[in-house]
Amino acid sequence: MEVWPGKPFPLGPFWDGTGTNFAIFSEKAERVELCLFDEHDAETRVELTEREAFNWHCYLPGIGPGQRYGYRVHGPYDPANGKRFNPAKLLIDPYAKAIEGGVDWSAANVLPYVPSTDEDADLHDDDEDSAPAIPKCVVVDPAFDWGDDRPPDHPWHEMVIYEVHVKGFTQLSSDVREDLRGTYAGLASEPALEYLKSLGVTAVELLPVHHIIDEGFLHDRGLTNYWGYSSIGYLAPHAVYAATGRRGEQVREFKGMVKALHAAGIEVILDVVYNHTAEGNHLGPMLSFKGVDNESYYRLMPDDRRFYMDFTGTGNSLNPVHPSVLRLIMDSLRYFVIECHVDGFRFDLASALAREFYDVDRLSAFFDTIHQDPILSQVKLIAEPWDVGPGGYQVGNFPVLWAEWNGIYRDTMRDFWRTESNVADFASRFTGSSDLYQHDGRSPFASINFITAHDGFTLRDLVSYNGKHNDANGEHNNDGTDDNRSWNHGAEGPTDDPEINALRARQQRNFLVTLLLSQGVPMLLGGDEFGRSQGGNNNAWCQDNEISWFRWNEADPELIDFARRIIRLRKEHPVFRRESFLTGGEVRGSGLPDVWWFRPDGRRMTQKDWQNANAHTLGVFLNGEEIPSRTSDGHVITDDSFLLLFNAYGEPITFTLPTRRFGVRWQVELATGAGAPDGSVGARQEVSVDGRSIVLLRRA
Repeated sequence: MEVWPGKPFPLGPFWDGTGTNFAIFSEKAERVELCLFDEHDAETRVELTEREAFNWHCYLPGIGPGQRYGYRVHGPYDPANGKRFNPAKLLIDPYAKAIEGGVDWSAANVLPYVPSTDEDADLHDDDEDSAPAIPKCVVVDPAFDWGDDRPPDHPWHEMVIYEVHVKGFTQLSSDVREDLRGTYAGLASEPALEYLKSLGVTAVELLPVHHIIDEGFLHDRGLTNYWGYSSIGYLAPHAVYAATGRRGEQVREFKGMVKALHAAGIEVILDVVYNHTAEGNHLGPMLSFKGVDNESYYRLMPDDRRFYMDFTGTGNSLNPVHPSVLRLIMDSLRYFVIECHVDGFRFDLASALAREFYDVDRLSAFFDTIHQDPILSQVKLIAEPWDVGPGGYQVGNFPVLWAEWNGIYRDTMRDFWRTESNVADFASRFTGSSDLYQHDGRSPFASINFITAHDGFTLRDLVSYNGKHNDANGEHNNDGTDDNRSWNHGAEGPTDDPEINALRARQQRNFLVTLLLSQGVPMLLGGDEFGRSQGGNNNAWCQDNEISWFRWNEADPELIDFARRIIRLRKEHPVFRRESFLTGGEVRGSGLPDVWWFRPDGRRMTQKDWQNANAHTLGVFLNGEEIPSRTSDGHVITDDSFLLLFNAYGEPITFTLPTRRFGVRWQVELATGAGAPDGSVGARQEVSVDGRSIVLLRRA
């Protein structure tokens, strides 16, 4: 085989139309072999003799798209000192653009040591070839016809995010063509797009789509990592979600999905996992990074380099302090923005990325690099602002340009509707959490508001279960959080009791109204709009089955219509999606403040009222004539004004409306309970608000 020197950059395989350049980073390796595989898995090894800036490289004329390959990296096997080279183990290219599939755990030993119950087993290397078990990387043709694709580029304050799993969304959909269900193409199908458009969401936030490798113990249980927080290929779309093939076709299909969603006006946000990989702790498999350069890619314990720092609860933590690892992260992000046209990212356990050495650092190289990048600084950046390490809970502490999953919002709103949180906390979260985000110059959009997410109960389960029911996970119901802040309303799980079911239905609507009319950016867990249940499983990460998939035949069409109505209400009325925080004052000369809080008697809330821990009713006036921002072409924004009456008590409460200066007549826009008047009511008139319900009135 003819081998040319090639170039050290770009890393990964790069096909130029006549041949392919291969480059891989390894600072500590002594030798590197590129391994080419034919259709029959016959292996041809190519020694990489060129090295520059620790990048080993070559160019192979005539090698192009479809070529399967991997690497073998030589060096000392000395785990006690952090070195774990083992050329018997075939390695996935960290820069692969396509990977065939999963590990065949039964085909060969993918551990770098001989499996044993000996606690020191990993100190001795194994010489069994792992190639039969390891999925091969694939050279791809990057060409794609994007046509007139343009990012929808919705302003933050107009966003409604829909968190969804690529497979689970369409796997059981009878409206989607059978061969496309559970795939990128299925999400891009006309029925799926029409549903998302009719719902009114502006973005899908996809659970991880970087190539995933299941944990070995899941294979032994007959389970898989459904959520996908086990990345191994940061530039490769997960092959299993492709309907068209796994030899590079998955890349084209992924791009086609993005293009179709953009055409429907929907942005694509990827949930990305740069904090750890699928290789686990010191006893985990050798799949890629561990064998390429363990000391560079992972954070090792400074006092015993055999072991890994673990800020993630998965056994390892990626090492973004190393320049080449930080470069991998940035190259991955830029690839998906530039080559795949995605619109933003949600960073899993983002606090782990912000740790320079041990403490979480707002001035870390990770933030600095993103903020100065002309591409990445312009996309939507969302942090999950915590990890499992000391000091890892960092809600409110990420820098400008970043939005955050607001875990405090979630907890407060769950507590409010079970009368475990007072009105002061509720008001702070409902108005965008200015106490968390205003001090450093951020806007309400910094708060990604959510009641439920993939991790935890669905909305229906939140109102149907007091405790988790995770037996299907095979861990004796010991996994998953016990801090659910849920309430079953009188029966655990499904019931035939009509009163309990009616109350649960009302509470789901209360949560939807609260979420979608709060200041900030709402994130709706996919399926909550139709009452999706996971049977009380609050940690369904390994349930790639009907526990997690969207069971469309069980959907509640009335709840879907209600969710559509609230989303439409939010879109039509900028008073619910302000670009700046409410002040309680007047800036536009309307004669009234932008927000005014009142008690059930229609009088203003006093300091004593706010401090009352047993207060669970609240009224709020939102002034549509006090919006300080302007339209994109400079026009003043004026909207209707609204009253929202919240009653988290179990019994009906009578509200007296505020005085005439706030509004002479009010029209009932919606009510989640019974008893609200039909038509309009006047100032200082009484309005009955059912127990655990909301009434929304619009000024006539």
